[in-house]
Amino acid sequence: MLRRVFGYDEFRGEQREIVEHVIGGGDALVLMPTGGGKSLCYQIPALVRDGVGVVISPLIALMQDQVDALRALGVRAGFLNSTQDVDEQRLVQAEFVAGRLDVLYLAPERLRNEATLRLLDRGRVSLFAIDEAHCVAQWGHDFRPDYLMLSQLHERWPDVPRIALTATATEATRQEIATRLDLTAARHFVASFDRPNIQYRIAGKVEPRKQLLELLRGEHKGDAGIVYCLSRASVEKTAGFLTEQGVEALPYHAGLDPRTRAAHQSRFLREDGLVMVATIAFGMGIDKPDVRFVAHLDLPKSVEGYYQETGRAGRDGLPSTAWLAYGLQDVVQQRKMINGSEGDAAHRRRLVAHLDAMLALCETVECRRARLLAYFGQSASESCGNCDTCLAPPETWDGTVAAQKILSTVVRLKRERNQKFGAGQIIDILLGRKTAKVIQFDHDRLSVFGIGTELKEAEWRGVLRQLLAQGLIGVEGEYGTLVLTEGSDEVLRGRRQVPLRRDPVRAKPARAARADSSRRSGAPADLPPELEPLFERLRAWRAEAAREQGIPAYMVFHDATLRQMAVSGPTTLEELSGISGVGENKLAKYGEGILAVLAAEPADATPDEDATSDEDAAAPGVS
Repeated sequence: MLRRVFGYDEFRGEQREIVEHVIGGGDALVLMPTGGGKSLCYQIPALVRDGVGVVISPLIALMQDQVDALRALGVRAGFLNSTQDVDEQRLVQAEFVAGRLDVLYLAPERLRNEATLRLLDRGRVSLFAIDEAHCVAQWGHDFRPDYLMLSQLHERWPDVPRIALTATATEATRQEIATRLDLTAARHFVASFDRPNIQYRIAGKVEPRKQLLELLRGEHKGDAGIVYCLSRASVEKTAGFLTEQGVEALPYHAGLDPRTRAAHQSRFLREDGLVMVATIAFGMGIDKPDVRFVAHLDLPKSVEGYYQETGRAGRDGLPSTAWLAYGLQDVVQQRKMINGSEGDAAHRRRLVAHLDAMLALCETVECRRARLLAYFGQSASESCGNCDTCLAPPETWDGTVAAQKILSTVVRLKRERNQKFGAGQIIDILLGRKTAKVIQFDHDRLSVFGIGTELKEAEWRGVLRQLLAQGLIGVEGEYGTLVLTEGSDEVLRGRRQVPLRRDPVRAKPARAARADSSRRSGAPADLPPELEPLFERLRAWRAEAAREQGIPAYMVFHDATLRQMAVSGPTTLEELSGISGVGENKLAKYGEGILAVLAAEPADATPDEDATSDEDAAAPGVS
């Protein structure tokens, strides 16, 4: 089934073991990184077992694309959701009852409807797949209340195997998923969270939009990517800024009307080289394989959220970038949001723990990948060679005196003036700046005025950021004023040293990802420069085939498959069938067209023309 339908010669990692376990009737909880092949773990059992595989997915806006992708492979797939009219729903229901479907997608809220439950009773269900299972975690980043009802699946259909899948979960979250979905007796499969093709980088935030533009122009010109912002206003401003600078960018957030959101999502999936600027409302379930970068202009609230979002880059295994701009104001803002959040003290403690882990990832002087994997309970080598701290190791310095100066300033303001101020005023006092605000409050008369001229403003902001990250100074109130914490006294009394990170001046990082001897079989082929024109002709053929069918180009073939075609140069259908990603249905549908492209001479070529003479032959986006 793997070879015939999907065009792959072998399973990856634990896929085979998971598939055989579910085919045998066992329940499973699967943690596998985005792009790791989770869907095969339920799609193949659904094709092998008698009946219809029912997939519970929160992604109504993407169900049509998910079904189209399966139909392109020759799989009989359908969905039921609120976007369909009555006649469309009746047709799918009839196909399900008659056993003319292999896979049926449902939204979790649909299971609240007794009519849906009776429909499932009338047909034969081969398995239940609960996709995006982290949505059941009540304090998670994508919590969906309707997921709490899914334990009833086992109660109503005790003999039907269930497989719950997610890309993001700590040990605690995994146990919560198992408990809430009544999967405590299920077998757990935990794949490696490592995505070696993604280069993780965190930059100091100076002018984030200009920094982003530099990244796009310098390393990702013409590439598809996602930019995450914390607020709707920031999404709109950033998308507008990129568009003004000649980068085709679209906004996406909950404040847009549903039709606009759907149109922007559709364009992003179907067109090459678009940048989506979005809040975290966008991205879950996005199966676009050639997203070359994911950028964050604001600090994510948790490592889980960060990992989930960055994992949308490089699903095809080709080199990709996860870039985050991070600064003092991010920490202040997140602390303020936690202090003002709804929920009890235990909930706020959870939020603080999530933020502290994210800050530790940002401030580490060690390998970021190792820190990221350790968060999910997995060990890694000391140096991955493909993150910023490995490529340009930062220095550490003793920041104890600098920390004492900041804390002393906070103390003096409180004791001598009964005042609290934010970071900007503290830094102005330390640098001895006689601003209007400093003069207004007589802060130039404080004993700490001007005692910090050994550091520049940006350096003081870095010190403050790291003190906040370490919990050695706190934030309170609507205006983010700075206050002492339990740890402040130890620093002031000299009982605790404060090691700080000094960010190096970095050269432009290498775009290529690290070499990895453990890369999976069928990984994207290296493309010699002389074959880039052929690869572009294959992409142009693919784009036309996709337009004719009204589907995203990646549903025809992934870039990785086209690269292998260009490198291997098959001349017969039999040879073409050996390319990873070419199954029987796609071979029959596209085989002759591909062979014609591979055999054709370039339209502007002459017999003695060097195929690499045109420097513009390769379009933007070729890695």
